[in-house]
Amino acid sequence: MNILLTGGAGFIGSHIGDALIADGHTVIAVDNLSTGDRENVNNEAYFYECDIRDRDAIDRVFRENRIDLVSHHAAQTDVRRSVARPGYDASVNILGLLNLMDCCLQHNVARVMFASTGGAIYGEQDYFPADEKHPTRPISPYGVSKLSSEAYLYYYSAVHGVDVAILRYANVYGPRQNPHGEAGVAAIFTNNILAGKECVINGDGSQTRDYVFVGDVVAANVAALPNRGYNVFNIGTGEETDVNRMYDLLRMYAGSDTVPLHGPGKSGEQKRSVLDASKIGRVYGWKPTETVESGLSKTVSWFMSRAAMAVPTV
Repeated sequence: MNILLTGGAGFIGSHIGDALIADGHTVIAVDNLSTGDRENVNNEAYFYECDIRDRDAIDRVFRENRIDLVSHHAAQTDVRRSVARPGYDASVNILGLLNLMDCCLQHNVARVMFASTGGAIYGEQDYFPADEKHPTRPISPYGVSKLSSEAYLYYYSAVHGVDVAILRYANVYGPRQNPHGEAGVAAIFTNNILAGKECVINGDGSQTRDYVFVGDVVAANVAALPNRGYNVFNIGTGEETDVNRMYDLLRMYAGSDTVPLHGPGKSGEQKRSVLDASKIGRVYGWKPTETVESGLSKTVSWFMSRAAMAVPTV
């Protein structure tokens, strides 16, 4: 297939691009490089540097390529930035999506995969782990924009017959994650530990998340390619790991004895978040293969290799 991959230079998107190309698909990657890195894009992909909010630029991508499926991973993903600038968050996550969907209708593209969010959509959970039927109560503009996008995609599926697969990710981590943003605690901690910088844990560190390795997320995307109709799938491990445990593992794999600092807790931060991903297992046979221990070990090894490459030789 010819697959349009938005966010194709980003952390998750670039890994998906690699897998799709390895499976024989043609990848047309789109990214404005605001957070993505051109070096992440597979050399065999066709790359367009443009913003999904630029209708003319996106239409050109559709006109120049016969697109069979859109894998939509371009997004504003910073929860704190969404709180500070909800209009900007909506412009990227909602208006950008509508640009893509208008182009899909105009160019007869009837298959879409959408990267959504688990924790930010469900909000404070009523039960653990949360399945896809859990009430959706987002408490950030980011979560609201993702839930709104899901509703728009339901409209395009119900009214225009577009096949839509919604993938609600847990907390994704792994190689290529940006360590300089607000999101991605594993990348931030690893980068700081290796650089000998202090790491600050918000609150007492007992808050838990469902950390899923990027390689497993890629496998879920590949597994769901045959999707027909409108379907929502959680992508997670079903296991909770608190921040203190994550930090201890990262420090151990990095061979560091650095003790973290504890700062004040963040207002509105969820105490617990964990997803039940058994539905995609029943439908497409997917299940995560990396434990948090093995995945964090691979993540630290990747960051260490990057740090070693950056050291100048004499």
